[in-house]
Amino acid sequence: MLMKKIVTSVGLVALGVSGAYAAYAPGLSPMDSSKAWSVSATLRGFYDDNYANLPSHKRDSFGFEVSPSIRFNLPLEQSYLGLRYIYSGRYYEDRDNLKGSDAWDHSHQVDLIFNHAFDNRYSFSLLDSFVVAQEPELFAPTVGGGAYPFRVDGDNLRNRLNVAFTAELTRNLSTVISYDNVWYDYEERGGDAAFASLSGLLDRVEHGISADLRWQALPETVGILGYRFGIVDYTSSEVVGNLWGEDLKAKIRDNYSHSIYAGVEHNFLRNLTGSLRAGATFLDFRNDRYNDDTWIPYVDANLAYSYAAGSRVQIGFMHTFNQTDLVAPNTVKGTITSAQKSSTVYGRLSHRFTPKLLGSVQGSYRHSTFEGGRYDDNTEEYFLAGVNLTYLINRHLSAEVGYNFDKLDSDASRDWRRLGDYDRNRVYIGVTATY
Repeated sequence: MLMKKIVTSVGLVALGVSGAYAAYAPGLSPMDSSKAWSVSATLRGFYDDNYANLPSHKRDSFGFEVSPSIRFNLPLEQSYLGLRYIYSGRYYEDRDNLKGSDAWDHSHQVDLIFNHAFDNRYSFSLLDSFVVAQEPELFAPTVGGGAYPFRVDGDNLRNRLNVAFTAELTRNLSTVISYDNVWYDYEERGGDAAFASLSGLLDRVEHGISADLRWQALPETVGILGYRFGIVDYTSSEVVGNLWGEDLKAKIRDNYSHSIYAGVEHNFLRNLTGSLRAGATFLDFRNDRYNDDTWIPYVDANLAYSYAAGSRVQIGFMHTFNQTDLVAPNTVKGTITSAQKSSTVYGRLSHRFTPKLLGSVQGSYRHSTFEGGRYDDNTEEYFLAGVNLTYLINRHLSAEVGYNFDKLDSDASRDWRRLGDYDRNRVYIGVTATY
């Protein structure tokens, strides 16, 4: 029995800084990033005290995860091409005892990176990440968590693309023009006005086109002036609610956004950098005749300090808007829930105790307010935190141990769609082999 507990005590997939989830995040091989290819395999055992994100009658489980990955690198004289595939299979002992329940979660992630420098003035970059997943931190790894902070059964799809072109116009003036695209496709379908499906509520394509002017005011200071045009296009044809006898289709929440901002990037010291962007965003709900268009503040600030070799701390704050899974028509005021306004504080500390022992602590706290509908001006708080220790046994083998904590506290928990407020604790231990 003891051996079983040891073997089934290892793992959970983690995020990078954006999701503030502290565990293992496969990347370039620490032993040799110049190799044309590398492979790795991870075995983790874990204990999860609330794997279904339930507010009460929680189900806990021991389990294990296997996660092989492969990466290809092709560095050229002026270009770099990288491709990575990660598979994760997680087995939950408790679900194996539940009739009609699959004990395994399977996720897949494919990342593509391409950079090209035409010369010393013009460059191009492309990043694409495709994911099939169930956990929110993998499916929608935004700062503070995604639009639906619950585990979702099925093969849910997400693709995130960013392309950017950088041009140096003069010695002190440059521009960055970028396009980003995020596509979501949830497996759950077949909803109606009373019980909308996740496909109807959250299937969408988000487009963003940005143009920044960057002025090198001082050797250590860059001034920024920018504009971003956003499009959120809900792709489902399903009905997601009913207001005053009218069936509401998913596309009623389509919107345009216009963001204007100014900012600065400054190197306080060689190892201390900061950036700030601030402005306003105008939201145009183009298909919604129930809610008014609105202005909201936009802020994005962060500070990073590298205080020793292999040791770094970063903190940040962001205020913007995001999509939500709720429509929640208000039959008294005649409005629907169109989006959320969210403020997020996040941070990460990475510390190298010895050449072989590395530690990290990271977390994020998001405070959101619902816009319109039955939960207008109601709030939602989402907190993620984690700690991880990694020991490099040799250049091919490492061991890790860690803990993650999630907590949701929402005024919308009484909605039928929501499972309710929850907290979740996870501990893991594992080994990774890389070649």
